[in-house]
Amino acid sequence: MPENSPLALSQGESDRLAFAEDSHPAIPKARIGIVLANLGTPDATDYWSMRRYLNEFLSDRRVIDYSPWLWQPLLQGIILTKRPFSSGAAYRSIWNNDKNESPLLTTTRAQAEKLAARLRETYGDHVIVEFCMRYGNPSTRSVIEELREKGCEKIIFFPLYPQYSAPTTATANDQAFRVLMKMNWQPAIRTVAAYYDHPLYIEALAQSVERAYSELSRRPDVLVTSYHGMPTRYLKEGDPYHCQCRKTSRLLKDRLGWEDTEIVVTFQSKFGPEEWLQPYTVEEVARLASGGKKNIAIMAPAFSSDCVETLEEINEEIKESFEEAGGEVFTYIPCLNDQEAHIDMMQAIVQDELSGWMPPR
Repeated sequence: MPENSPLALSQGESDRLAFAEDSHPAIPKARIGIVLANLGTPDATDYWSMRRYLNEFLSDRRVIDYSPWLWQPLLQGIILTKRPFSSGAAYRSIWNNDKNESPLLTTTRAQAEKLAARLRETYGDHVIVEFCMRYGNPSTRSVIEELREKGCEKIIFFPLYPQYSAPTTATANDQAFRVLMKMNWQPAIRTVAAYYDHPLYIEALAQSVERAYSELSRRPDVLVTSYHGMPTRYLKEGDPYHCQCRKTSRLLKDRLGWEDTEIVVTFQSKFGPEEWLQPYTVEEVARLASGGKKNIAIMAPAFSSDCVETLEEINEEIKESFEEAGGEVFTYIPCLNDQEAHIDMMQAIVQDELSGWMPPR
């Protein structure tokens, strides 16, 4: 490592602590932390575990922005009395029983481990990679505090949401900043911007489609790109999510060399009485089937890891809607998860963010 690199200087400063008084607190070698931040997961599928998780999630004003005076009585009195049962059943249908955890937790850990191995080859032990959840465990607070204790004076906070939206990217960043507010010695922090049009992200999506199509005996009539939904008024209030989703699908179509009619953009997971971004996936797949598109493929580009919304909602509720309308072949293309092309993208983004903080060894 060059002698004038930031970490070389930090190590020198650490060495000079040998001349400090004996009572001076120990200070670890300066490092940089990378935090992959995902949405969250319940600790288990029982009623109380689900209730704790849903309470934290649905009490977030970024997610549900109704007045607490109106929302909290409804949430605490009705929704959290019933929904933990149905949500628990959904999670049980996809639960990783071998590790006794949700698939989202399993996959996010694998992503962090693979990224850590990649970065270790370049930066040695000067960079530490961890992951956290906005809701549930490991919590954002516990991970950032642990990294600070390990000497991370700088942190790159990486929300795993390709398309920016306030209920996902913004609330993840909010939570990281709340942790800093409680610290006497704050690490410097960089947040990773949305990467909905990053060339390596588009390439990873395209490779996953090409790989899935190559394994099919008959080419699907159309590819449905299903994104998580949000209230339409968020778009009108300036949230860029809708536009970024559509651009992702357009860039994917261009990379695949397809016609406009070969790819459809939809939105899933509607919640509550408001109008949400349309077309709704569950309705659109039925329309496609009744209109003669009997063989479709579907993918969820907004999700970095397979989770209850993909493994349960798409593969059960949405598939059922398609088949009931006369659909015959329904192919789900998994999320990018810990595929090598996805880790390539993460590595490139992190190394770009590290620029100026430290050079490669």
